[in-house]
Amino acid sequence: MTKPPPHPEPDENETADERQFFAQQKTRKLDKVPTLGGTGEAHYHGHRDRLRARYREQGDAALADYEILELILFRLIPRRDTKPIAKELLARFGTLAGVFGAPQHLLQEVKGVGESVALDLKLIATAAQRMLKSELRNKQVLSSWSAVIDYCHAAMAHETKEQFRILFLDKRNALIADEVQQQGTIDHTPVYPREVVKRALELSATALILAHNHPSGDPTPSRADIEMTKLIAEAAKPLGITVHDHVIIGKDGHVSMKGLRLF
Repeated sequence: MTKPPPHPEPDENETADERQFFAQQKTRKLDKVPTLGGTGEAHYHGHRDRLRARYREQGDAALADYEILELILFRLIPRRDTKPIAKELLARFGTLAGVFGAPQHLLQEVKGVGESVALDLKLIATAAQRMLKSELRNKQVLSSWSAVIDYCHAAMAHETKEQFRILFLDKRNALIADEVQQQGTIDHTPVYPREVVKRALELSATALILAHNHPSGDPTPSRADIEMTKLIAEAAKPLGITVHDHVIIGKDGHVSMKGLRLF
């Protein structure tokens, strides 16, 4: 009796194609979900395509804030209707800036936002802050004051605790470093003038811009804010270090203590 010829080994390319084929079939099955119309296609697929097309053809001005947030969430949550999540985020945090400035643990309290999505939203916020900060590099900061305010607002306005930040400048008033010196409670940050001056000397800074946030949202300086600023300015002056300003950041605005002639 003649034995049948051995079954040939599968070609490597054929195996790869086969794997790709089954992977595509699996993806298609996952993308099909029950709908009221009975078509099997998720109802939000067409919506996503239309929203992308509108953004591509007309730009961001054609989109509401929740739609911009939807476009971002499309990538982070690929198989879910993200419109309700985008609207809930805005309802909870008020604005796009509020969403991206919110702490990660609070973002995760919104239904549909898990740890990875919250982390990605914070990553986008960090990228935006770095972009604003890059506008200050190699420029005379005092002549780019609006960029300073925009950066400080993005970095601090939505923090839930007080944060004391210092911009260290060289003799040309160009940015050397930007550091968070202290973090405190919801209404107080301990600041030590000696440590501020010491750090300025370490960086060879000749000028400073001080900034801190008021989590309450009201940027009105307190008596403690005024006294602390005077102490820093007095400690820095004999060493040839100038305090240009102390800016207080609130959610909806800011106050320049130099502009108010408070020190």
